Amino acid sequence: MKRIIKGFSNFLNTRLGFVILAVVLYTIKTVYAYTTKFNLGVKGSLQTFLMVINPIPVMLLLFGLALYMKGRKSYIFLLIIDFLDSVWLFSNILYYREFSDFLTMILIKGSGSVSNNLGKSIAGIVQPTDFLVFIDVLILILLLAFKVIRMDVKRLKWRIPILITSLAVLLFGANLTLAESDRSGLLTRTFDNNYIVKYLGLNAFNVYDVVKTTKTSAVKAQSKSSDLDSIQKYMKDNYAAPNVEYSGVAKGKNVFIIHLESFQQYLIDYKWDDQEVTPNLNKIYHQNDTLSFDNFFNQVGQGKTADAELMLENSLFGLPQGAAMVTDGTTNTFQAAPAIMDQQGYTTASFHGDVPSFWNRDNTYKSWGYDYFFSSNYYKQKKSYNVGYGMKDKIFLRDSAQYIQQLPQPFYAKLITVTNHYPYSLDKKNQSISKTDTGDSTVNGYVQTARYLDQSIGEFMDWLKATGLDKTSMVVFYGDHYGISDNHKKAMSKITGIKNFNDFDNAQYQRVPFMIHMDGLKGGVNHTYGGEIDVLPTLLNLLGVNDKNMIQFGSDLLSPQHSQIVAFRNGDFVSPDVTKVGSTYYNTKNGKVDKSLSATQKAQMSNRVTTELSLSDRVINGDLLRFYKPEGFATVDKKDYSYKKSTALKELKKARTKNGTSILAQNDNKSLMNLYQTDAPELK
Repeated sequence: MKRIIKGFSNFLNTRLGFVILAVVLYTIKTVYAYTTKFNLGVKGSLQTFLMVINPIPVMLLLFGLALYMKGRKSYIFLLIIDFLDSVWLFSNILYYREFSDFLTMILIKGSGSVSNNLGKSIAGIVQPTDFLVFIDVLILILLLAFKVIRMDVKRLKWRIPILITSLAVLLFGANLTLAESDRSGLLTRTFDNNYIVKYLGLNAFNVYDVVKTTKTSAVKAQSKSSDLDSIQKYMKDNYAAPNVEYSGVAKGKNVFIIHLESFQQYLIDYKWDDQEVTPNLNKIYHQNDTLSFDNFFNQVGQGKTADAELMLENSLFGLPQGAAMVTDGTTNTFQAAPAIMDQQGYTTASFHGDVPSFWNRDNTYKSWGYDYFFSSNYYKQKKSYNVGYGMKDKIFLRDSAQYIQQLPQPFYAKLITVTNHYPYSLDKKNQSISKTDTGDSTVNGYVQTARYLDQSIGEFMDWLKATGLDKTSMVVFYGDHYGISDNHKKAMSKITGIKNFNDFDNAQYQRVPFMIHMDGLKGGVNHTYGGEIDVLPTLLNLLGVNDKNMIQFGSDLLSPQHSQIVAFRNGDFVSPDVTKVGSTYYNTKNGKVDKSLSATQKAQMSNRVTTELSLSDRVINGDLLRFYKPEGFATVDKKDYSYKKSTALKELKKARTKNGTSILAQNDNKSLMNLYQTDAPELK
């Protein structure tokens, strides 16, 4: 026994032994992270085996590079690589906890567009056990510092590092082969990053991501007009004729798009502490002149809010990695709602109480054809006015009214609220309902910020009524994405009363509100299944705008021909009968695994989803709309737009004076701001 211990000790005191020890420790801590910090959906012995061994090939390759070096440099190099990789793992843990996905190069490239105010969110995400991913680095440093392991400075024969490198490559090949046997087309067909990490590991995913990003850049450079042929054919074959009963019922009306940040459908009619959490939205939802959809789903990917905006105003899906508004918003050609409405005689404006660069809006909105973009530069700023990602909703909506009253009518105006944003924190003077008691701090504050958002909506709607805009406008409410991610299943179980809140339940709780409110509209609660991709064609039909020749992947939610298979960005889907999560198909009505479906039926539904996603990706990645000139639509020239405050306000004054249709002009240029009533304590 002593001989074995001594032999093991002697081996560890060699550079090769130190490398092997580092790989073992790294593997242990990575498996710990895989099983406790991520939700990879590992099933069966083969997937478990692959998850355990997949850190080994890449780290053996990276740590093995130290064997090519001389003396102490090799140890220092290994420790630096280990530390940097641990930082990357740590960063992914934090990102995954909130967004259920992994960091990508595109996301990092665009991080400057979303970094504002992130500190507060990160502080709320970190858990003490997250730092255990650095434990292997610490152990190795201590072993060397206390000379439990001594540095081996002798020169190694070349065959040893070459053998280690070759072994790493062979192990990766074996890993990939086993992975492909369990998941055919792993690297060519997947829409879910969890699969890559589960089968090949986080580091292999990073390489895959870089290669894919580089390839995408090349695709855009090589794209040509004929690439649109298959897409146009798909549009023609799957076109759903709009509902003629509703065609043009909102023609000439102003349009308000109210963005309900992180607002999930279950909040509608939800009570806590014997109080309605959202009484104002509940009232709107049930009014006779509101079309409400109770099976409307968010379909966002990594881009979250940016993806929701992209789908809402372009009927194009977000990208599988990153946010198209950041990566392609400045350079791509779009045929978006603002440009369409502008060419129908509308004034178009977007309102957001944060910096204009957030999600690259200041550039993307020019590509989409927004006449005006009222960002934080246009609003009075005080520290007490802001929370997390911009201005508090009550102050933001009140201060936006001063610009709304100046817009020549008809107008298309989008207002983006932010207070109901993670980490759902709100100062005491603005709290009007107690927190929930789930034991999860993230979930508990959600009702408080949702109530505050609801109150701000109530105040805004009262102003529309006081000014008469309620009679001349169509007001659209939509939730952009989930508020509570699938990493909070225990808390959601308490909130919903679902005993074992599982992946199927999480898919169902991707429902978000979609309401269209207009005086005289034939309303009611509509049970059609749909998602954010369907908003644009639905609204255009109501506004009497023909979109048959447009490239849109959604369809009119009111159309009898509307497909009710709702695609999620990762390739999953939900429909009235079947819900797909990962490789499992559930019966939507009872939540049980559906064993009656044939392989053909599964393939038909899945293929429709993957086809839609891949074709949409081709449009964006190839910038294909630059080749498409639909009749009646003029390509947007970004040079025509400026969001500089002095320039924009000068243009707005000129437009309202010349046009004379703004509510301000109709009120003899007397402000209607005295009609706006808010109880925001910061303004008293």
